[in-house]
Amino acid sequence: MKTDLTVNGRTRTIEADPRTTLLDALRIHLGLPGTKKGCDHGQCGACTVIVEGRRINSCLSLACMHEGDDVVTIEGLGTPGALSDLQKAFVEHDGFQCGFCTPGQICSATAMLAEFEAGWPSHVTGDVAADPEFSVEEIAERMSGNLCRCSAHPNIVDAILDAAGRARS
Repeated sequence: MKTDLTVNGRTRTIEADPRTTLLDALRIHLGLPGTKKGCDHGQCGACTVIVEGRRINSCLSLACMHEGDDVVTIEGLGTPGALSDLQKAFVEHDGFQCGFCTPGQICSATAMLAEFEAGWPSHVTGDVAADPEFSVEEIAERMSGNLCRCSAHPNIVDAILDAAGRARS
């Protein structure tokens, strides 16, 4: 089955079995190894990418479901010579240890900051009619779908706070 995607700003066409996940399409068919296959059940978030501005677990989504969609992977957020603000903050705050979950964490945090700026409430937002207050609790809730088995979560929160221009209070 032919599927056209825009990946990291570039139009790409894959020819794949309709059962091919978006994760496998990115890694195997398009040669983008940044997105990681973790649990393959949508529980760890290592495979998080941004599709049409929203973060998704690419292991739970079929590539053919995204015909014409805009997909952003870790490779589309920055390069080794020009890191995104979040990538720089992860480095500065040691927001990774083994690094396996880091691409999914950074993709998720990128979209999470956009969701926050758009005023989307989370499960812990006190008043869903008001703009959510940026806090460690909000970040923890919004990033709860991304697990770090090395337990770098405090550093990840610091990196997100730094990239958002806020300090831990």
